[in-house]
Amino acid sequence: MTLEEFSAGEQKTERMDKVGDALEEVLSKALSQRTITVGVYEAAKLLNVDPDNVVLCLLAADEDDDRDVALQIHFTLIQAFCCENDINILRVSNPGRLAELLLLETDANPAASEGAEQPPDLHCVLVTNMPKHVGGCQQRKRSLIHIHRNGRILP
Repeated sequence: MTLEEFSAGEQKTERMDKVGDALEEVLSKALSQRTITVGVYEAAKLLNVDPDNVVLCLLAADEDDDRDVALQIHFTLIQAFCCENDINILRVSNPGRLAELLLLETDANPAASEGAEQPPDLHCVLVTNMPKHVGGCQQRKRSLIHIHRNGRILP
């Protein structure tokens, strides 16, 4: 590895850290304003009913999910719909970290979850516009544009 390759790798890592930080901020604000929709089915319903208010689509899949043909078909359809409706899309390769950001419990205690409902489907997360009476919408849009330009989020 040359010094130039090492430097380029550091810059890429630094840029991805900034993108990750911006995504954390956007999700935190959206969570507090209750403008998040979680789940492939729920996302599809929202996209069908009100695509104009969706500003960001997160598609999360780990290595195991990459082999799930049905999930990949869902992702392809959701991506096509988002592109058609000018909705920003981000691929997330660490659904566990996404669960942490959304303050959802992960498989911390399987015994405690016996009989409980299934964990939420984090393969698709939508962030929608907040109601017009709430301020700060322009800042969120600027953050989303910054994230969208910088590409894929890594763990």
